[in-house]
Amino acid sequence: MKNKKRMLALAGVLPLLVLLSGCASKQAPITAHSTGFWDHYIVWNVVRAIQGLSHVFGDRYGWGIIIFTIIVRIVILPLMIVQIRSTRKTMELQPKLKELQMMYPGKDVESRQALAAAQQRLYSEAGVNPMAGCLPLVVQMPVLFALYQAIYRSDVLKSGTFLWTQLGHRDPYFILPILAALFTYLTSKLSMMSQPESNTMTTTMTYGMPIMIFVMALNFSSALVLYWVVSNAFSALQTLLFNNPYKIRAEREAKERAKKEHAKKIAKAKRKAYKKR
Repeated sequence: MKNKKRMLALAGVLPLLVLLSGCASKQAPITAHSTGFWDHYIVWNVVRAIQGLSHVFGDRYGWGIIIFTIIVRIVILPLMIVQIRSTRKTMELQPKLKELQMMYPGKDVESRQALAAAQQRLYSEAGVNPMAGCLPLVVQMPVLFALYQAIYRSDVLKSGTFLWTQLGHRDPYFILPILAALFTYLTSKLSMMSQPESNTMTTTMTYGMPIMIFVMALNFSSALVLYWVVSNAFSALQTLLFNNPYKIRAEREAKERAKKEHAKKIAKAKRKAYKKR
């Protein structure tokens, strides 16, 4: 359920980026003289941060964006770890949640209210916050929007180049959009593999989200797509380090084997007790 909410929230962000693309292009260029809290304190400081990091690499703004992205992901890493732990706990609660859904099928208002209250008690007893999965996304959104506007409204950053691309223009060879979609798929696939069971919603989003990212990236500047590539690659690595699906599967299979062995021992003990009678 949490993964569904997170994927739906992410899907909702993408159309908003389309709106921002039109709004940012119509706004005045961002400079040190820009006024307003958002422009002066947020967007301008993102521009300054990228410029400062770029100076270390000989004013190569692509590298500045890469380092800026990595710093952002490291800063929010504690939140991501909280999310991962919360997700693992929620997975463990799935059998009990299904039992509650059987008890309260939700066919009327009273049943739905009882189900919601029972689920809340279960989450509280297990120390799980159902909304923790959305927190990292909410934290990243202002940064992503600020970076988007920083690129579109900064003449310096728009004029920068990185490898074969000009940061203010689309990738002419579609390499960055393909990489963005590939790392999006890899992250989603790894996350889905750690689930005890999949459903139509998670499967659809796992394959549909990369397509959405690819289509969106075709129309965005190379700078923003570069941010997506680095951010999603970081997410894939983070998943392998802190939520490795292969390790989770092995642990789950070991627990299942242990349960079966325990059940066999109990059954064997009962048979022996019965024979003694």
